[in-house]
Amino acid sequence: MNRGQQRGTTERSQVRRAELIAIGRRLFADTSYDALSMDDIAKQAGVAKGLIYYYFESKRGYYLAIVEDSVAELVARAAGELELPPAERVHRTVDSYLHYAEHHQAAYRTIVTGGIGSDAEVLAIRDTVREELVATIAEGAYGRRTLPPLARLALIGWLSGVEGATLDWIGTLRTPGRPGREELGALFVRQLRATLAVIGEFVPECPAPPPLPGTPAFTVPGPAPAAAPVVFPAASGPGPGHSPGSADLAPVT
Repeated sequence: MNRGQQRGTTERSQVRRAELIAIGRRLFADTSYDALSMDDIAKQAGVAKGLIYYYFESKRGYYLAIVEDSVAELVARAAGELELPPAERVHRTVDSYLHYAEHHQAAYRTIVTGGIGSDAEVLAIRDTVREELVATIAEGAYGRRTLPPLARLALIGWLSGVEGATLDWIGTLRTPGRPGREELGALFVRQLRATLAVIGEFVPECPAPPPLPGTPAFTVPGPAPAAAPVVFPAASGPGPGHSPGSADLAPVT
């Protein structure tokens, strides 16, 4: 076989592998991992079971390839629009993230929750996604992908909240009054702005970026004013004909 034939064979193999992954994503979107056997997968995919083993070696290998493919799409959507100004890019990142979750619910749940129980490899893939998304937010906010540890932890905390809220949101798609993607995205961006403002206070080398034109800046409020002293009636009980006086309202010291 010459080089041209080898290249053609490799390209066909890549196309076939991608087709099997696309089929698997549809199958696992509606059915849990444990509920599908390799016989079921082969039958529904319309291929010989041996073909799946040829490309992925096992059911688990097939499943992990599907998860990795889903992750790659999520990251590509969230990290796109490189030519946009930093602040607008952050908005697009959040919207793309929610768009993916809304239209690929099963894959999103697998990525965020770790898939099969507490599968170490799937959890490692999830952690890779988190780090990539945090790096994308950092690049949009600060123009760099690496952050000091405290700033990184703050963004991980924000992202964890986004994951939990998004899981709840995609589970209520038919609920009346459910917020739309734009509304939820605006909420997440507002929370992110607050997080970036706090990071700017604790990590001076990461000042909060300016907001998009036409949107108000977010500032961290200063200390709340001291509360007025709590007052109680004086310890002695009122006698006959007694009327409240200054002693009854003396501040507690």
